[in-house]
Amino acid sequence: MIAIVKYNAGNVRSVQNAITRLGYESIITDNPELLQAADKVIFPGVGEASTAMRYLKERKLDLFIPQLKNPVLGICLGMQLLCTHSEEGDTTCLGVFNNRIKRFPATDIVPQMGWNNFTSIKGDLFKDVTIEEDVYFVHSFYADINENTIAQSEYILNFSAALQKDNFYATQFHPEKSASVGNTILKNFLELCE
Repeated sequence: MIAIVKYNAGNVRSVQNAITRLGYESIITDNPELLQAADKVIFPGVGEASTAMRYLKERKLDLFIPQLKNPVLGICLGMQLLCTHSEEGDTTCLGVFNNRIKRFPATDIVPQMGWNNFTSIKGDLFKDVTIEEDVYFVHSFYADINENTIAQSEYILNFSAALQKDNFYATQFHPEKSASVGNTILKNFLELCE
C-alpha cells in the first residue's frame, strides 16, 4: 500500500490519480501507524510552508516523518518541507535535508510555472530518464545545489530539481503532472526495494 501524507496541502488527489494509473493502491492519511506500515510514503503538496508546518506540528507529524524508515518521496512543497528552513513565512521545517529554501530573485517571472528540463541527473529515481526530457514546475522558492542533489535544473539560477538522502527522495517538479517522463519517475520510486 502507498500512503499519501494528508496535511491540508493541495494537489494530493492528482498524485493519487497518478499512482492509480500506474496500477497501485493508495490511501491519503495523517495517521502515523498507517504511514509507518505503508510500503512507500509520498509527501506531496502545493501550498504555503508555515501553514503546512502548523498542520504537521499539531499532529506531531513534524517529529514522526523524519523518523520514517520506508521510502519517502517529497513533491514540490513536500520537498521544501523536508529541508531545514524556508524563507516562505520564515518557517522551520523538518530537517531531513540540511538545506535552506530561498525565494527566487525577481530578475525574471516568479513563480517558475511550466516545463523545464534538467542540467544533470543521477540515481535510481531517474532510471530511463534523460536530461533533455521536460518536467513540470510550479514554484517561487528553491533549494540550492548541495551534497544531496540528484538532479539540477536552471531557472534564473541553478537549483536542486531533486534531492536524496538515505530513504528520503524529493522532487521540486511535479512528476504527477509531467506526462510520460513523470510516470517513469513515479514508477521508479514505487519500484524501489521491490
